[in-house]
Amino acid sequence: MGETNEDFYLRYYVGHQGKFGHEFLEFEFRADGRLRYANNSNYKNDVMIRKEAWVSQSVVNELRRIVGESEITREDDNHWPLADVNGRQELEAIVNGEHISFVTTKIGSLLDVQESKDPEGLRVFYYLVQDIKCLVFSLIGLHFRVKPI
Repeated sequence: MGETNEDFYLRYYVGHQGKFGHEFLEFEFRADGRLRYANNSNYKNDVMIRKEAWVSQSVVNELRRIVGESEITREDDNHWPLADVNGRQELEAIVNGEHISFVTTKIGSLLDVQESKDPEGLRVFYYLVQDIKCLVFSLIGLHFRVKPI
């Protein structure tokens, strides 16, 4: 995969305003491999977790592949549920010259996806977000583990 990643960017945010204040999870990847991660929860006076790491070009290429194969760039969020008091999710990406930006409410389960006006499009979004979150949690967990396995 000798493609250039100069046009690659990926950011995900999910959060809400609740009795513990603004609670959210956010991460972003840049073309140069910079990964920024933030998780804020004030539950039991927890503090915001901020992490920053650099990933290899192979990881950036894999993210590009995941986003590309999901075909998320063909979707449109006009018929997705609007952000509400339950919270909001945002996904922004620049891949292969295409810029996408989606906003919807927090999705609790696949039942929420099925009951939407655009279940097929929202399903693509839902599974893409799940895949990317799994990758991010693995990267953060491995990179910042005190005693690596």
